[in-house]
This record gives sequence, structure tokens and C-alpha cells, in this order.
Amino acid sequence: MKVDPERRLHAIAGVTVSIRLAVSALVLTAILLTAALSSLLWWRTAEATSRQLASTINQQIVAAVRKEVAAIVDEARAAHTAIRTLFLQNVLDTREADKREFVFLSQLQSQATISWVAFGWPDGSFFAAHKLGDRRLEMMEISLTDHPGERRIDEYDVVPGDIEFANRRFEPTSFHVADQAWFKSGLSADDPQWFRVSEHASGERPSIAFAGPIDVYQERQGVLAVIIEYTRLARFLSQLEVGRTGTAFIVDGSGELVAAPDKDADELHPARGDTRLLPLARLALGKAGEAGRKEAWRSRLTSGGAAYEVALTPLPFPGWSLATVIPEAEFLGPVETTLQRLILGLAIGAVLAALGSAMLARSVIAAPLSRVVGELRHVEAFALEQVRRHPSRLKEIASLSGAIAEMAAGLSAFRKFIPADLVRGLLRQGVEASPGGSVQELSVMFIDIAGFTGLSERLGDRVVPLLSHYLDQTSEIIVANGGTIDKFIGDAVMAFWGAPQPQADHAARCCRAALACRRAIEQSGLVDDLGQPLQIRIGINSGRMLVGNIGSELRLNYTVIGDAVNVASRLEGANKSYGTQILIGEATERLVRGAVITREVDSIAVYGREEGLSAYELIGMVNETAADPGWIANYERGLAAYRARRFADALADFEMVLKQRGRDRPAELMRDRCRQFAATSPDSAWRPVAALTSK
Repeated sequence: MKVDPERRLHAIAGVTVSIRLAVSALVLTAILLTAALSSLLWWRTAEATSRQLASTINQQIVAAVRKEVAAIVDEARAAHTAIRTLFLQNVLDTREADKREFVFLSQLQSQATISWVAFGWPDGSFFAAHKLGDRRLEMMEISLTDHPGERRIDEYDVVPGDIEFANRRFEPTSFHVADQAWFKSGLSADDPQWFRVSEHASGERPSIAFAGPIDVYQERQGVLAVIIEYTRLARFLSQLEVGRTGTAFIVDGSGELVAAPDKDADELHPARGDTRLLPLARLALGKAGEAGRKEAWRSRLTSGGAAYEVALTPLPFPGWSLATVIPEAEFLGPVETTLQRLILGLAIGAVLAALGSAMLARSVIAAPLSRVVGELRHVEAFALEQVRRHPSRLKEIASLSGAIAEMAAGLSAFRKFIPADLVRGLLRQGVEASPGGSVQELSVMFIDIAGFTGLSERLGDRVVPLLSHYLDQTSEIIVANGGTIDKFIGDAVMAFWGAPQPQADHAARCCRAALACRRAIEQSGLVDDLGQPLQIRIGINSGRMLVGNIGSELRLNYTVIGDAVNVASRLEGANKSYGTQILIGEATERLVRGAVITREVDSIAVYGREEGLSAYELIGMVNETAADPGWIANYERGLAAYRARRFADALADFEMVLKQRGRDRPAELMRDRCRQFAATSPDSAWRPVAALTSK
């Protein structure tokens, strides 16, 4: 016989007991079971888990360090091979200073772990490119003919995507490349090999070098060396978490320290990591003997009355080993303390029975209530089809579960609204879920990531965390500034202001959110796969547009449509042509005039339209900027002269802007146009409107 599910539910709910009786029964059972089993199982389980945790941490550290050392070795080989190939194929001559400097510096920038790229000639001349931390580079040359006995040094500042010359100086030097082991061996060798290096032209810096000869047309040109300073390894080790007080060292076969954790170490700052536990690592090397240099080795060692878990693991670089030292008290100390407290608690359990009953009562109620809370989470997320009724022998919880299920049924009509935060606002206003809308004056914004297509192709599924972080930051800022997120389109975010809640200052709010998004992405440290800071482009426009529930009876979207929306999307794309980040339309500029700082970039005819419209670059908020930048007036004066066909005057103004700013893509574009028109005057039908040929 088939039983009606609703009747079964009522039958189960009918057999109920009071919470007090249920708690009393469960408390009695829990006390008896806890007293009998917890002391027996706790120690063994906790001890095994703690030791397993120590082993797992060590395995993770070993894997990370092996991967990093292997990457360093591979990067050095790859850099050496790349430069050597340029020499062998006669693409680059060893005496071509400009090309040689460019190639050496490009290798330093592209390979994060490389500290030096150096070349020595048989006559004793020497040239090298050297990192000075992460923000500076230097190129040095020691010539036996030009400035003998001196070292010429050119320093460069690293800027996003490029380097800038800083200064040149000459310093006396006693460095002779002919005295270096890597150079002497490289001159007589057939293939490159690894060397330990301590002396450099800039001083003593422990390093390893991958060096070998360069032959062109069977004539030996000199020796090329790719050098990694140990400080790069020290910085990497500082990123590893070896328990709370443990540490990791890289040592060579003789027990000499290669690297200890130091987050501040680089080519400018020598490593000064904490080496208090280094004697234990050396003791482990002595105990392990030759076997410990060939395969993983673990042991428990004592020092100063404390026990330590010490592990040795060979690394991909010949003779190097990783030593991890973790105090045993980190894992077993808390276990022993917890066990003592547990025994004490059981001894006085009778005295604290009342307190134990209250605690257990919470646990008895918490389990079914947690399931009910889970259903509330479904309601909050508007996943109403996932809401279930949970029968319970506790009358109060059964009633609560039933009420939630009935509430979900009542809200099911609103599942058509997306996104969820918009649904909540519409529900509070009592907006019916049916197609319809009205024409209102609003502001709309489009944001996307510059170069995202190529970035996503290169990263594959690894782009997801980066995209999520970017979307989290922009979404939070939009909501905080009163905006409504319309949709996500890949990396693009569409949002609007002025609806569903009316906002008299919708244009100002939109501009403020755009500036905050740009600032947040700049300060977030988000970088692409090439290590370059993430760049975003934003288009903003205001105007009358249709806003409301657009779609069908089956699926609705609360959104905005209209020509003003299309213009905002085109302005976002126009940033790519003008090298800007935030462009706003003339309607938006009119609404926020006096509250923001802008400059009119150009008159453009966006894709799909023939008439031109003024596009403005959003610079900042008036109350957040000290004064209007003077270059804006020069630019707009040049723009006015350009439109009046006074191209020579306009060219002078745009040149002044470039002199003031150093680099300004809109000014460069306008300068090039003026030069062209100054040389070949346009016909009488010419209009000062730039047509964009793509979306």
C-alpha cells in the first residue's frame, strides 16, 4: 500500500517529546560514554595526528623547495642557452654594446631568480647586467682601454613594462675577470657547467653561476655566465611556514649554509636569517652520512633539553640538501596539555554535571537547528527549490522547519529575479515579477580587464582565482557606492545608478565608484601571468534609458537598455585607442561638472553611430585632488585649436602636455594628427571627429 508522504510526515511529527526529557537522556549517555572512551582514544589519536601533521608539513615544504630550486636551475640554463644562441646565430655580436645590454637586461627582467648576466672577453674586459633588488638594475663595464682601473656603472629604475635610465658613475675597481674560476674554466671548456662564486665586481656575494664558452665561427669570443645570488633562495625560504617556530635551511655537502629564511634579502641586502637551529641541521648531516645526501632522511634530535623533528632531503642542485627543523613541542605539547585538562575535567565531572547538561543541551539542539539554518541560507540565496522540510521529534524545531518551507513556497514566484542582491531590494519594495519598465535618466558603467582574452588563453583555468578577486573588489565598491550590479559578462561588469532606488546624484556616485575601482585594483597587487599589474578600462555614460524587468514570463532580468547604455559600452572600448582608463560621456560630464576633474579627450563617433560626441577622461574628484593639473588646460586649448584647423598652434600645446607629463597617449595621438594635417591640410569636408571602427 502506498503511504501518502504528507500523512507520514504528520505521523512522525505526532510522536514528540519535550526538549528537557530529550536533553536529560542524551546528557546521561554522553557522560557515560565520554568517561569510558575519551581517555583511551584521545592520546593515541592526537599523537598520531600530530606526527602525521609534521610529516605532511615537511613533505609540502620539500616539494615547494625542490620545485623552486629546479626552476632556478632551469631558468639559468634557459637564459644561458637563449643568449648563447643569439651569439652563435650571429644575431648579436659580443662587442655590440646596445644590443648586448638590451638582451642581458631583458633576461634579468624575464627571469625572476637570476641576479647577474655577465660576459668576459679573453683580453680581460668584462660586462655584466645586475639586479639591485626588485626596483633597480645596473649595467657595469670594466675595460682595459677605456677608463682602465675603473668600473663604469649605469643604473636604471624598473617601471611597469619598461626601465628608465637613472645615472652613470665611475668607481675604482680591483676586480679582474681573468682571476675568476668560472671564467678560467669556461675559456678552456667545451660546455657550460656550474660554479660556486663569492667574488663579484660589486663585492662579496655568495652565488652559483652557470658559465660556459661562446664560440662564433669556431673562434672563442669569451665566457658567458648566468649567476644566482643565494639571497634569492633566502627570500623564498622566508615564505614557507615551518610550523610556528621551526625553520628550513639549504646546506651544501660540507654542511655550509647556502640559505636561511630572510624576507628582506635581495641583491642589495645580504641575508641575515635566523640560524639558531642551524647546528641541528649540521648535526643531522653528520648522522645521515653519505646516505643522507642521496635520499630522504628523518630523525628525532635533542638540543638544550628540547626535542626536534629534523628531515634532510636532496635537492636538484648537486650537493645541496634541504634541512627542516621543527620543535616537537609544537605538535605534542598541546596534546599533552589537552589530555591533562581532559582527565581533570572527568575527575570533577559530577560537580560540573549541571554545566555539562547545559552544554550538551546546546549540542542536542544545535544539530537539528543547523539543518534548519541551512534551509534559511537557501532562502537567503533564493535557491528555493533546495528548501526541504525536516521532521523532528522536537516540536519546536518541527514547527520552525515547517514555517520555513511554507515561506519558501510563498517566495517561489520571485525566483525569476537575478541577481540575488537585486531581488532582495525588489522584494523590499514589493515589485511584481512581471515584464515591464519605465524610461528614466540613469548612469551606467562598464568595466573590464585590459588584455583579458590573451590572459585567459595563457592561464586557462588558473585565471579563475584572479578573476574572482577582481570581481569581488569591483562588486564590493559598486554596492558600497549605491550601484546596482546588472550582470557579469566574462571579465566585464555592468552596473547602473539611479534605480531601483532613485538617486539624484547618480552620475557622481558612478564616477566615485569608478575611481575607487581603479584605486582598489592598483593597490590590490593583482598581476597577470607576466607579473605586470592588472589594468582595467571603464566606460560611463548618463541619459534616458529603459529600466525594468526585461525578458519573458519564464525568465526576467532587471536591467537597462537604450542608446545611452550602448554609448557607455563603446566608451569602455575607446579607452584602448586612447590609452586611458576611465572615459565618460558628455551627458555624465555635464551632470558632475564642478564635482570632478576631467579633460575632454576628443570628439568621437562610436561604432554604429555617425554623429560625434565628446569623450572625457575622468581624472579625480575635486574634493580629493589638491588642484587642477595645469596640463589639462594646455590639452584642451590644443584641442580647441585642432578643431579650428590651427594645427601648428595645437601641435605646440600637445607638445607642452607631453613635456609636462612625460607620457600621455591622448596627447601623442593628437600630436601625430596635427603633424599629418600640418603637412597635408584636410579638405573642406573634414570634421574633427574620430571614428571608432570597432566596439
